[in-house]
Amino acid sequence: MTRAGFLLAAALLLAGCASVPTPGLTPGPGELLSGRIAVRAEPFEPGAPVRASSAAFELRGDADAGELRLTSPLGTVLAVARWRGDRATLEARGEVWHYDTLQALGREMLGEDIPVAALFDWLRARPWGGSPAAAWSDGRGFDQLGWRVDLARAPDGLVVATRATPPLVTVRARVDR
Repeated sequence: MTRAGFLLAAALLLAGCASVPTPGLTPGPGELLSGRIAVRAEPFEPGAPVRASSAAFELRGDADAGELRLTSPLGTVLAVARWRGDRATLEARGEVWHYDTLQALGREMLGEDIPVAALFDWLRARPWGGSPAAAWSDGRGFDQLGWRVDLARAPDGLVVATRATPPLVTVRARVDR
């Protein structure tokens, strides 16, 4: 099992985790988004198990600088990610890992290669400005970066993004704001 898989599977079982801020990686400006996020990845190989995880989240900042905090239903901090420029850290289980990019950190934290920079805009129910997007004819979503982003329930805070190519990955986020 990868470190990401272990982190996501064990996160819900942890009774307590402490987070120590990493100097120089303070969150960037921006509104705080909070809610719940769930990631489900269908197996690529026949017979392999479905991977799924969920957590409450608090997100501050943008793709350039910020902080993402994941917590259990009881409020226990499971993991904290911080990034600024070309530095990113992930803190979980009393350990700290360093990454060169936000994308690499996101892959480790969420267990899948998800367009993290776009996720900031998707959670705000809009396409990311860094890549072309095709709006659906019914106005209820858009396609971007190989993902279908369903905004039909965005007024209720629900955004669902599904990767259009195998293996199927679905990210569901309910934003409380």
